[in-house]
Amino acid sequence: MRKLQVQGVHHITLTGADRQTSIDFWEGVLGMPFVFEQPNLDNADESHLYFDPGDGRLITVFTKEDRVADRRRTPTEPGCVHHLAFNVSRAVFNQAIEALEARGVGHSGVKDRGFMDSIYFKDPLGLLIELATYKFEPPAGFGHGEVLMEAHRVRVGQGDRAIGETHLATAIEALSRRHRASLSDDREPKNPFAGK
Repeated sequence: MRKLQVQGVHHITLTGADRQTSIDFWEGVLGMPFVFEQPNLDNADESHLYFDPGDGRLITVFTKEDRVADRRRTPTEPGCVHHLAFNVSRAVFNQAIEALEARGVGHSGVKDRGFMDSIYFKDPLGLLIELATYKFEPPAGFGHGEVLMEAHRVRVGQGDRAIGETHLATAIEALSRRHRASLSDDREPKNPFAGK
């Protein structure tokens, strides 16, 4: 028996309202270029819009002109999508609240998640959207997931409840040490500023 090994998200498809609402939100608010459109090949009454979130993947939206946007929160029962999170740079994150408030969009304010900061708000159809920015950059050759796995090990070893910045710093140092060789026999922290 074999696993069906995935290699990333190919695309996420959402049910939208009308075409222009989708374009105005995904491109006009979140900056995802509208890259192509075709009929929904499984339902001729719908159109299928494709947006580029910036990582080579796609967000697609089924639209129908007689569907009206409904701002009520989408269902959160088991099996439902709770929210979609999008990575943004710290520079963009720091301007997000102002951009949302200029549009009259309610939001959560900044939420500190230990390893990242988040802001939550609803799209025009009630789907919860998260803008997230990491508090760290992984060392060369590593991804965010590898740093988080190492930080998790550190956190659990210390008996802490959640990952914090000290766990991240320790993880980054450990990954860097394992990945990058040194001619030094002793790679422990030093204080060259101490009086001799």
